[in-house]
Amino acid sequence: MNRAKGIREVAYFDCPGSGQVYVDGHIAYLAHMDAPAGTTIVDVRDPKNPRQLNQIQVPSGVHSHKVRVANDLMVVNWEAPPPYETGPGFRGGLAIYDVSKPDKPRQITFWQCAGVGVHRYDFDGRYAYISPTVDGYEGNIVMILDLADPSRPEEVSRWWIPGQWIAGGETPTWEGYRQTWCHHPLRLGDRLYVGYWHAGFVILDISDMRQPRMISRLDWSPPFAHPTHTALPIPFPVRGRRLLVVTDEDVRKLFPSPPPFMWIVDITDETRPMPVSTFQVEEVDGSPQRDFTGCHQPAEQVYNTEIPVAWFAYGLRVVDIGNPHAPREVASFLPPVPKGATRVCSNDVFLTKEGLIYLVDRNGGLYILERV
Repeated sequence: MNRAKGIREVAYFDCPGSGQVYVDGHIAYLAHMDAPAGTTIVDVRDPKNPRQLNQIQVPSGVHSHKVRVANDLMVVNWEAPPPYETGPGFRGGLAIYDVSKPDKPRQITFWQCAGVGVHRYDFDGRYAYISPTVDGYEGNIVMILDLADPSRPEEVSRWWIPGQWIAGGETPTWEGYRQTWCHHPLRLGDRLYVGYWHAGFVILDISDMRQPRMISRLDWSPPFAHPTHTALPIPFPVRGRRLLVVTDEDVRKLFPSPPPFMWIVDITDETRPMPVSTFQVEEVDGSPQRDFTGCHQPAEQVYNTEIPVAWFAYGLRVVDIGNPHAPREVASFLPPVPKGATRVCSNDVFLTKEGLIYLVDRNGGLYILERV
């Protein structure tokens, strides 16, 4: 493929490998893959000249690869790094910071959970929709935390797939630890859309936050080999239909398989989610390939039908879902291979209202891009 199609590079910022980038106003927050780098705070007021303001460090053995910011609060995860084994003195959970002065972040508190910690989450400025490990449960579950007083987070509710609550007498119906676990909740209105790994995705009604209620679940693994990563709701109708963009992740596959792809799911009747199409990059030839090759994470900020997607070894792909039955690629960008790596591994992407695209690699670097 051409290195760039329909994309212009605005700037490059050198930094450790990142699991997530989040932009709030003129500040970008980069959550890194490996200790001691935790979170880097970058001034992007002039996007052509990004400038580091601060970097928060984390202890050895901590994976702090996710970050969310709203209402001057920054929430970062602490998790045991893959293969999710904890060492002596490990603490998992969420570190909560005051970033009203981004160059001087101040930790307010640390919310601790059991086990390996918190993986991925959403945050709206008050409530955090998280995926923690909790005593008595197998694998991560869904939890809602109230941060009205950020110094004292309070659990509002929890939800799990039957079989996870071991301490309550439930028995898993699946084989293998962490086959069924909450990977990534996303909120839109009074719904949570939750990627649940090899259990597919779940739509939860949270109109009563203290009692989440399952509306529906769709699971395609098996027969497909890959776990469900993200279920992204499109916040407007497309050709009169309500849609989810769903991505599977190219890791921990059930059997050798070609790389995963992106799904378009019709949720006009949310009690019966219905896949209507898929999208795969043209370069994939259908043969089994190693992990971290295929689909991963769409930009969670949606303003029109063009969805930027971090596609691991294939970089950034911008997919237009304007025709839900025939999604098509309209732009792409393949970054250079980071120093010390053997190939690209684009992990996360953020889209601003102004149209800037922030793309990070697991092995290093932030690219600021725009459509042309």
